Amino acid sequence: MHSLYSTLHYYLVDHPTIAQFQWIQNQTPFSSLPSLTLTLLTYLSLTFLLHRSRLPPLPSSLLRPISAAHNLLLLLLSLTMALACSLSALSQSPNPKHIFCFPINQTPPNGPIFFWAYIFYLSKLLEFVDTLLIILSGSGKRRLSFLHVYHHAVVVVMCYLWLSTSQSLLPVALVTNSAVHTLMYAYYLLCALGRRPRWKRAVTDCQIVQFVFSFAVSGLMLYYHFTGLGCSGIWGWCFNAVFNASLLGLFVDFHAKNYARRRKKEDGENKLD
Repeated sequence: MHSLYSTLHYYLVDHPTIAQFQWIQNQTPFSSLPSLTLTLLTYLSLTFLLHRSRLPPLPSSLLRPISAAHNLLLLLLSLTMALACSLSALSQSPNPKHIFCFPINQTPPNGPIFFWAYIFYLSKLLEFVDTLLIILSGSGKRRLSFLHVYHHAVVVVMCYLWLSTSQSLLPVALVTNSAVHTLMYAYYLLCALGRRPRWKRAVTDCQIVQFVFSFAVSGLMLYYHFTGLGCSGIWGWCFNAVFNASLLGLFVDFHAKNYARRRKKEDGENKLD
């Protein structure tokens, strides 16, 4: 067991590529504002054009294996990021407070935690393929929602701010988000393999719990910020807080519309029985 832990710790935390990572503004790939802006404009433009076009849907015999491979990749990547950032935060943080509050002006975006934050940032660009697969499925007009596009676009900005501002609470946000996405992509993988699980609602519930939890730990970070010397990346956190609040509202609305309607339908069927 100790040998397994040591191996994981080396490859996920202590490996030179990870331990010596540096986010250098305008030098690290996708670290400049123009590259971020171009990426988002490309995603939004292509989504709009493909959604409005009359592309024939991909046959399910081709779409299913592509979707399965994509979801498997993101499942494994999310699981790796959740584990790696947990190990990095526990071993690299000088004290528990550091997990919630990076000391202001003393936390350059270097080392294992920021390496995995960068991988997380790049993974959000890979998740743009989610949108393409929905459109190519032929059910894009029904399944492609404002929530989906808004979430995929703005989360990239959030991740960029994590790195460029050395934002406090980054380890907590990365671990919880990756854990939820591990569950979500496990569900999508099973769907792509033709086995639709009955716990779709649990995925949405976990996403809502994640947002509520983020506000709870934000209270602890703000306490440290205003009672001490300050926490790094407070303006990035402000953007993050507004974004999470908007997502929470959209997810609660999605939850109410979808599951309340389904419950009402089931109640009606029970009365007929």
